[in-house]
Amino acid sequence: MAVAVMKKYILIGGQLLLLTAIYYTGNAIAARTGLPVPGNVIGMLLLLALLVSGVVKLSYVREGADLLVRHMLFLFIPVAVGLMDVGALFYNHLLIFTVAIVLSSALPLWLVGYITELWRGRQK
Repeated sequence: MAVAVMKKYILIGGQLLLLTAIYYTGNAIAARTGLPVPGNVIGMLLLLALLVSGVVKLSYVREGADLLVRHMLFLFIPVAVGLMDVGALFYNHLLIFTVAIVLSSALPLWLVGYITELWRGRQK
């Protein structure tokens, strides 16, 4: 039983290393090219391209990604604590931040729904 658990931890550790390598590759691409896109976004696009092309199979990253998603809340704690230092900034620009948050939440939902409806219409 202990061997099976150990194998699972080693598997997840390897998957996390692969995801970390893709993340750092995205950061390196952003730094070297000077693109106005964050490195983590480039890393996500790189991961998507690797998954779609079949170079990286979903089984290579699934359990590691599931672990990160399950514990995502803990990853936001340092960010939330850091935001407490700039509370006055949020207070001074509350309307701008509110509009940005609402639009950045609503537009992707609308866009995904619209694309889904277009796609479903083509399948019928």
